[in-house]
Amino acid sequence: MTDRLVLVTGAAALVAVAAVLWSVFLRPDPPALALGRAYADPAPPPPEGGMRVFHLGHSLVGRDMPAMLAQLAGDGHRFDSQLGWGASLRQHWEPDEEIPGFAAENDHPRFRPAREAVATGDYDAVVLTEMVEIRDAIKYHQSGRYLARWAALAREANPATRVYLYETWHRLDDAQGWLVRLDRDLGRYWKAELLAADIAANAPGHPVYLIPAGQVMARLVRAIEAEGGSGALRSRDDLFQRRDDGTTDPIHPNDLGAYLVALTHYAVLYQRSPEGLPHRLRRADGSAAEAPPEDVARLMQRVVWEVVTSLPETGVAR
Repeated sequence: MTDRLVLVTGAAALVAVAAVLWSVFLRPDPPALALGRAYADPAPPPPEGGMRVFHLGHSLVGRDMPAMLAQLAGDGHRFDSQLGWGASLRQHWEPDEEIPGFAAENDHPRFRPAREAVATGDYDAVVLTEMVEIRDAIKYHQSGRYLARWAALAREANPATRVYLYETWHRLDDAQGWLVRLDRDLGRYWKAELLAADIAANAPGHPVYLIPAGQVMARLVRAIEAEGGSGALRSRDDLFQRRDDGTTDPIHPNDLGAYLVALTHYAVLYQRSPEGLPHRLRRADGSAAEAPPEDVARLMQRVVWEVVTSLPETGVAR
């Protein structure tokens, strides 16, 4: 009986030691620790000239925002895209998946088939956009896995290509609260589920960087709603389109919203402050976009730079 007790006790001790060794040396890093390590190293230096950018996504990318970004960036900036109606990264990746609205959304001169385009290595930056709602994308469309696949394809084609994840937003009428979701979901989903998935799968020297458009919207909305707004921008509704009946479209940005998102892309991709950039731009079809008043444009530009330089996942240092 004593010998058996000794054996049991010894086995338990060995299990305990093994557990400690696993915890210290072998267990994968939790997402927060892995993220911290991945973004501790400096990002690649800012580009010296205009960038060649591929945009993959849906209507929150749209046609106007990339066209505005090109105007902000100036000579040398080139872009192509593949879009769909609410399309996920999985739908864009899998050849047997239907991409809703494919024919309509890609009926423009900047369309290029995504898999073919990214595999050429022609681009300095590939910007990936996941579908809305982000929780459903993760649960039903395996967002982390497909983000890692797109990122790996871009890096294999050209190790110098920088890969970005465009953080979007939720519907304004989200039952849990629009600002609440933007605050909470950044860490819970965008970082811990998507960015961390690429780090775990690919262990890249340079990870997928974040274009935090949702966080910029949240910071700007808090600023304007706390002070009562100014002219064309008094509340969050003023960043979104209006339906034919005059009600607010709760998800699609208007010209002011597209301008704000384009500024955010510019700040991250070019690693430069957008302060002082033009605010009178044109849509993709050449028509004049609604321009924010100059004071509103300067506020937008300042908020963008504050947010972008506050998050290590953007790769942008102040």
